[in-house]
Formats: sequence, C-alpha cells, structure tokens
Amino acid sequence: MSWKRIFHRAKGPAADWTGFIERGVRIEGRLELAGTFRIDGEVKGTVVSEHSLILAENAKAEGTIEGNLVSISGRFDGIIHARGRVDIHAKGIVTGEIHTPCLVIEPGGVFDGECHMIGASPSGKTLTIPIRSAR
Repeated sequence: MSWKRIFHRAKGPAADWTGFIERGVRIEGRLELAGTFRIDGEVKGTVVSEHSLILAENAKAEGTIEGNLVSISGRFDGIIHARGRVDIHAKGIVTGEIHTPCLVIEPGGVFDGECHMIGASPSGKTLTIPIRSAR
C-alpha cells in the first residue's frame, strides 16, 4: 500500500499531512504546524496548529496547545485553546484547562480540570465548567 493511500485526505492545504513526531522522540520548545500533524513522542512547550493536531496513544505532551481541531489519545497536561473542537478519546488523559466551543469525551477518556466553553452561553460569553474525572 502506498503512503499516499494511507495519508489520503480531502483536497486543500489545510487537510494535508505536514508531519509527525515518532515514538521515542523528545522535543522541547515551540512547534508551529500548518496542516494535520501527529505526535506519538514527547513534547514540552507550545504547539501552534492551523488545522488538526493528533496526540496519539504514546504521546506525552506538556505546555500549551493553540489549534483548531485537537484530538487526544495520549496524555496532555496544560492549556488547550481550540477554535474548533477538542476530542478526548478512550485512552486519552488531559489535565489542565480547555478553551473551546466544542468538547467531546469518549467513554474511558479522562479530563481533570476546567473547561471554558467559548460562546456557549446565550449572551455569547464564556461558560466555565469545572470537571473532575471519576477515574
């Protein structure tokens, strides 16, 4: 099977895969990403993503994420600012703050912190919801 078939996405620059950080790789600092990016290693610092950021099952990240669509199956500790949506999958663990208009937590996913739902109230103001995991 070709790599093009594995990473095939909808056409357009925002949906293009721009890269990944493999398991066993550790990075500290600031990452700025243009398209869809997958992290399976360790990252400490700030990650700025224009489109989709995927923290895979082996990912361990700490710091700040600024993005559009953020998908977490690994571990994250810090602050997430998402313009679109944050998904915490079944094996995902998030501690800290999430600022987003849409938060989805699958059964088995863990979130311990505060969620600031941007534009969720009728007045358009931010609604803050403290969440503590039962796990």
